[in-house]
Amino acid sequence: MLEQARNILQMEADAILELVPRVDEHFSAAVAMILDCPGRVVITGMGKSGIIGRKMAATFASTGTPSFYLHPAEGIHGDLGMVTESDVVIALSNSGETGEVLHILPSLRRIGAKLIAMVGNAESSLAKNSDITLDVGVSQEACPLGLAPTSSTTAALAYGDALALALLSKRKFTASQFAVFHPGGSLGRKLLLTVEDIMHSGADNPVVNGATTVQDALFVITDKGLGAVSVVDDNEIMIGVLTDGDIRRGLSKGIDFLQRPVTELMTRAPKTITKDKLAAQALHLMESNSPKPITVLPVIDEERRVIGLLHMTDLVRQGVV
Repeated sequence: MLEQARNILQMEADAILELVPRVDEHFSAAVAMILDCPGRVVITGMGKSGIIGRKMAATFASTGTPSFYLHPAEGIHGDLGMVTESDVVIALSNSGETGEVLHILPSLRRIGAKLIAMVGNAESSLAKNSDITLDVGVSQEACPLGLAPTSSTTAALAYGDALALALLSKRKFTASQFAVFHPGGSLGRKLLLTVEDIMHSGADNPVVNGATTVQDALFVITDKGLGAVSVVDDNEIMIGVLTDGDIRRGLSKGIDFLQRPVTELMTRAPKTITKDKLAAQALHLMESNSPKPITVLPVIDEERRVIGLLHMTDLVRQGVV
């Protein structure tokens, strides 16, 4: 049983990999057609293909491409009235000969909507009557009887994700836009958090002047408990950051370094962020720092005055990480 399960997973993974060479000019044409579409993307399909179509429509809609699912059997009984000439229809059918889907083709053509076929047979009736054909066929189903749609639906699902995320990239869709479409759950709340929402500010913001001694800065670091202080000049402008790690490394210079000004030990021109940026963006900035990630991020205003400090633990506590 375990060996069979592993083989099925391998077969379905192989089915997806079969599609990689088929991400070609037809894929690009489909993306371009959808981007140019002034209406919505209407996705249709019967049975298991319809279930994949529903998931595709949900993914498209949540990533910036207005979309909905149309049941083809309901379509021939009036629901085709939801489709307009401004829309693009994506029709899914592994055989390309699904009766319910073929029955709505004449009406779709009369309405004037564009048609993209996602099929397992590029020579099928559906493919021949479409503006663009996307071949998502697989060499074999994972089902040992070769009957239940398994590898074919997995491949179609993955190809649909590739389309949706290609469109996301072309539209320059952002995390904040994604959160607008997910306002009801914890995901939306986390994605909408800004730096201002979670930064340490006011009396909780550890800041010292550049003339402060390392020893006195260490007292501030210990008192505030954030492992760092922002260093400013006489005009309150950001000039550097001193961390407890800097101080530990400074111990190799001898005890007298504690009486030296922080400017001799601090990191100059550190990474910073403004309060209006998303917390997720701050996390990316901290994690992508080279040569190694950082745990604190000073928050500055338009004049480069320090107004807060963000710590990695704040992001963890809020569930952003």
